Amino acid sequence: MKTIEFELNDHEYIELNQLLKLMNLVGSGGEANMCITKGEVKVNDTIETRKRNKIRAGFKVEFRGQTVLVK
Repeated sequence: MKTIEFELNDHEYIELNQLLKLMNLVGSGGEANMCITKGEVKVNDTIETRKRNKIRAGFKVEFRGQTVLVK
């Protein structure tokens, strides 16, 4: 499983569907929403189905063999 980091910089959080799109793990926001709804994404080792879940520093997102660590 490949691990990549995402920096929030001055933001408090990023919505889950936006994170998948920004990290180029999906081709579009619609694809991100569909994958989340189908239960294909884990946040902190738990399946997450909320598209706009607020992902904050310290969270781990797993999707299609990739792990994103949010800093």
